[in-house]
Amino acid sequence: MSNLWRTTSEEKRELERLEKPIYNSVRQAAEVHRQVRKYIKQILKPGILMTDLCETLENTVRKLISENGLQAGIAFPTGCSLNWVAAHWTPNSGDKTVLQYDDVMKLDFGTHIDGHIVDCAFTVAFNPMFNPLLEASREATNTGIKEAGIDVRLGDVGSAIQEVMESYEVEINGKVFQVKSIRNLNGHSLGRYQIHAEKSVPIVKGGEQTKMEEGEFYAIETFGSTGKGYVREDLECSHYMKNFDAGHVPLRLPRAKQLLATINKNFSTLAFCRRYLDRLGETKYLMALKNLCDAGIVEPCPPLCDIKGSYVSQFEHTILLRPTCKEVVSRGDDY
Repeated sequence: MSNLWRTTSEEKRELERLEKPIYNSVRQAAEVHRQVRKYIKQILKPGILMTDLCETLENTVRKLISENGLQAGIAFPTGCSLNWVAAHWTPNSGDKTVLQYDDVMKLDFGTHIDGHIVDCAFTVAFNPMFNPLLEASREATNTGIKEAGIDVRLGDVGSAIQEVMESYEVEINGKVFQVKSIRNLNGHSLGRYQIHAEKSVPIVKGGEQTKMEEGEFYAIETFGSTGKGYVREDLECSHYMKNFDAGHVPLRLPRAKQLLATINKNFSTLAFCRRYLDRLGETKYLMALKNLCDAGIVEPCPPLCDIKGSYVSQFEHTILLRPTCKEVVSRGDDY
């Protein structure tokens, strides 16, 4: 292990002491994530309304993290994407979708303290037929975590992930599928109030030579699919996020200005969904929201879908590359 000097180096330990407050914020956010997912797993049953599931989960986060404006709270909308929908789906108001026994649901939610985000996800399937599919992405994610480290090339992490993911197959209703890594989805570095910072962690092999660096936070996530292994945007949009680099853009519509003020005050550059706007008492805002999207201030993030009829599973953890070690912040007894 060539990195041994890091754990023995006084300088590295001192660097770590300086970062202590940030580490502790992230650890606190991670503890809330563990508690919330433990509670949610107890109430997850086929027949639950997706809206109820999300609201229960979100209210539990708000309570446990002592939600406080932009200081502490929910980091992004609860993704509860079903089956061939891989990510970015959450019910909009009035949605009557109910969780079914044969659904494969990716539960992806985030917590933050002072903008330090824990992004962590797992997959729920009641039918044991899907176990190998879940196992594939869980093992692939664990492989990505093992391979990650200071000075490791991102492409090498992707190769290792794909090799494990695609060693699995799953039999669904008598038909055998090789599990595929979704090639246009990836893990990512995390910044403060920035869910997708500048680096991406591929989940397939490729030429990405960029290296992971000391002090970085990463969301290591993998998606295994029985479909094409490629997603595209589809379905009604629920997720939106203010562009991290959006400077001042002059807006003509007073309603758009007012909506932007609400977004700045409550979410800043963290992602939000329509239900969150409804909850804040905003009404008839779709036109203004479209205006903000057209102006490039807000980015719509529609659901990402593989081919209809396929199934996708996902597992994700947040890791911290400390000067002296690698910490899997969101690890729990469950996964």
